[in-house]
Amino acid sequence: MAARWNLTGGAIEGIMAGQQYEKPLLQVLGQKKVMGGQSATPERYRLLLSDGEQTNSSAMLATQLNDKVTSGQLDTNCIIRLDKYICNAIQPDKRVLILLEVTVLASGAEVGSKIGNPQQMRAVVGGDNNAASAVSKPGQVNMQPLNKTGFSANGSDINRNTRPAAVNTASNSSSGFQRETNMQNSKGFYAGNQKPTNMAAKSPFGGGAANVSSGADTPSKVHQIASLTPYQNRWTIRARVTQKSAIRSWSNSRGEGTLFDMTLLDESGDIRATAFKSEVDKFYNLIEVNKVYYIRKAVLKTANKQYSSTNSDYDMTFTSETEVIPCDDACDLPTINFNFVPINQLESHKANDTIDVIGVVKEVDDIRTIVTKQTNKELKKREVVLVDETKVQVRLTLWGNDAETFDGNGNPVLAIRACRLSDWGGRSLSSLSNSQIILNPDIPESHRLRGWFDNVGRSVDYTEYKREGGTGAGSSGASNWKTFADVKAQNLGQDKADFFTAKATFVFMKKENSMYQACPQQDCNKKVVDQGNGNYRCEKCQKEYPDYKWRMILSANLADFSDNQWITCFQETAEAVLGKSAEEIGQLKENDVSRYDQMFAEANFKSYIFRLRAKMETYNDESRLKTVCVQAIPINYLEYNQKVIADIEALLGSV
Repeated sequence: MAARWNLTGGAIEGIMAGQQYEKPLLQVLGQKKVMGGQSATPERYRLLLSDGEQTNSSAMLATQLNDKVTSGQLDTNCIIRLDKYICNAIQPDKRVLILLEVTVLASGAEVGSKIGNPQQMRAVVGGDNNAASAVSKPGQVNMQPLNKTGFSANGSDINRNTRPAAVNTASNSSSGFQRETNMQNSKGFYAGNQKPTNMAAKSPFGGGAANVSSGADTPSKVHQIASLTPYQNRWTIRARVTQKSAIRSWSNSRGEGTLFDMTLLDESGDIRATAFKSEVDKFYNLIEVNKVYYIRKAVLKTANKQYSSTNSDYDMTFTSETEVIPCDDACDLPTINFNFVPINQLESHKANDTIDVIGVVKEVDDIRTIVTKQTNKELKKREVVLVDETKVQVRLTLWGNDAETFDGNGNPVLAIRACRLSDWGGRSLSSLSNSQIILNPDIPESHRLRGWFDNVGRSVDYTEYKREGGTGAGSSGASNWKTFADVKAQNLGQDKADFFTAKATFVFMKKENSMYQACPQQDCNKKVVDQGNGNYRCEKCQKEYPDYKWRMILSANLADFSDNQWITCFQETAEAVLGKSAEEIGQLKENDVSRYDQMFAEANFKSYIFRLRAKMETYNDESRLKTVCVQAIPINYLEYNQKVIADIEALLGSV
């Protein structure tokens, strides 16, 4: 059975020397469990691989493939196809092959035995990509069969000789792991006390210095961002900081603290890095935008694309061991990478996509202050209008410090990387905490737009994406009109939140449980507990207060000509439809119950143009459509009647 499998001869030596092979076929001759250095570290498996000519035990299985070993798929003598892998230097004379994706083509039982007479490959020393591995002469040591732990039957680790030894071809026993020259010491697979050699005098990390510009593929060489994976633990990158956020606070069940994030860029790509708590104090003032740094000893984990706009599959987190050293050497690292979307093509992208846009600032609104619904915090916002050669304009909302410091005088060219696309009113844009905003960037697209706008663009009539809402809007400011029957028939909100507009009437409001006593702190809306001694305790803040504030969550039933729908109105929309602030309503509830009841009665049977958000939610294995009122706009009947007439004419034209 073994004879029919043609292994990719020479693949192991080639891969270890830096060559690329397209899905080579290899044989697994053994496995060994290698525990991590910490109890929380997942167990790993080291493999003894053969290409029919040579064997090498410097192969590590990615942790997400552990089940292939535990389930018995990767058994001794099985044939695998190596679909995806990386080869990393962990010391100047040590390399490890990491198997990221493998396909088991035949089990060990099907193959039956070792294929060919492979000889043990000597470790690639010095990182020379052209160095050939040396094959040892056959030794006289008979290999003992492996038990489940990868050790010999008598409990000793197989062949601790420093000289490489080959399998005695006269032996019929299963081959095991052989120690390769300088490949492992007693501290484990990734351990080693040997210091890197051939260090230049300018090491940014002390002790001798890494040759950061060229040289062998060793830890002394700078790694590219695109090559980083969580399976490496010794790397150094040289990267430019293209974006740095402000310091933000966070709080959850595990505690609270501060953080900031940044975007790091080199020739191969970019990656998001985040620092928490003490690392914020340590690195925030050190790191400057557009400066270049050497960075090492950070932790990599799979990227959360909800918060990361980089092309990397991983995010970087700074730890107490992380080193960040300014790079004073001359280098030609790129400043920023853009993938611009023309303004007239925004509709071809999905809502909530993160995109790059460049345009000329045509209009700038005054700065405004709003109060967020979830945290009740004040935020600064400013809207600007961007145009480009497609003769379409779009509104961009800037937030926080970006809004306060923005200067739109002189119609500058604005490039923004990683802004969020919204379907609010057709299409609009919004900056994010990790957005990179550059005025008049020195790039060809900017120079082209500058010349076009100065010569042509100032006098162009632009097509505008419709704006949502407005003061007293009846129809022109709204989009995606639906009846409640349409919403149910079309199963809106199944996979994601859907926004729609409807003209409807309040038919019932649940005044019971529509209000609650909340923490008086500005950035906390947690319900407080009456202690019975005149104080109110907030479990989130872990404090007691002598007073509280009123918050509203109003449940109401709306009806149109087709059906009805229960909705939830939070603080701002509830105050708008009831015509009073939450504090005023709370005072009526405590001191004048009849006036409180009358207020709800007067609010019933009033009609509005509603902007609604629908999302299917599951609770206790029961799914139901949850609809939230985003905005309740008094009806402008002139505009609404024009919309109805236009709808009728459209229906008549389609008959």
